[in-house]
Amino acid sequence: MAAVSSVRISLGTGISRVRAPIAWLRRGLFIPVGIILFFVLVAVFAPLVTPYSPTKTSLPEKNVPPFWQEGGSISHPLGTDPLGRDIWARLAYGARVSLLVALSTLALGGVVGTALGLISGYYRGLDPIVMRASDITIAFPIILFAILLVVIMGAGLINLIIAVGLVIWARYARVIRGEVLTIMTQDFIARAKVAGASDFRIITKHIFPNVVNTLVVLLTLQVGFLIIVESSLSFLGAGVPPPTAAWGSMVASGRDYIVSAWWVSAIPGVAIMLLVIAFNMLGDWLRDRLDPKLRQV
Repeated sequence: MAAVSSVRISLGTGISRVRAPIAWLRRGLFIPVGIILFFVLVAVFAPLVTPYSPTKTSLPEKNVPPFWQEGGSISHPLGTDPLGRDIWARLAYGARVSLLVALSTLALGGVVGTALGLISGYYRGLDPIVMRASDITIAFPIILFAILLVVIMGAGLINLIIAVGLVIWARYARVIRGEVLTIMTQDFIARAKVAGASDFRIITKHIFPNVVNTLVVLLTLQVGFLIIVESSLSFLGAGVPPPTAAWGSMVASGRDYIVSAWWVSAIPGVAIMLLVIAFNMLGDWLRDRLDPKLRQV
């Protein structure tokens, strides 16, 4: 009987181990992760995945359709734009801009917002100041506020990152501050104060580790939003200046040719949609996994 029980236990353990990746696959997480990895690899290895320059023009080859459409060429698999620039090359190099702006902005806004959220939640005397500043920031439409800052500081990649980072910090500050207020009511914070722990130690060793899960989910969900912001600013001409390839400016360059050369705007638009949806799906999955209230047993 003992041998049979051990066999059953081992079989049960093996089945549970097999079910874990199956459940993971059933959730379809490999789809958004695959999309994200694809665009990341394309951005990193852009010079290797296309032989063309994203800025070199060739008017005799303007508005060449994708290879699957009549008149298309496999040498330009996704076609060319009105200036004869290869769409695939601009899409690959444009992925660099979108991901770089999104990740750099997350680093800037996330660090500032998290720090202010921790300070605001711990030092209640500073809470009204930080919260009123965040209210003022959030009250402005993010696109309009970013355009205003870009106009003041000038167009450019660095200025775009700084402008958007100065806008989104308030989102992190408010969420982290709410988490800190909840954590401050816990007994282990009171015990740490009684033990003589300094404020810096309490914030860094006791509070911050307990808000990391929330921060990771928020950062992941914000990537898609920031890609839309960068693309919108580039579409409006307030983003990365031409001739640098950016997905938003690619969509804008094809709006006058939407009937005769639909691929000029449609292909970068589809890329924006896929990457934003992929990051949102990944963020939802992380929230379900990291939030104890939503975690499935």
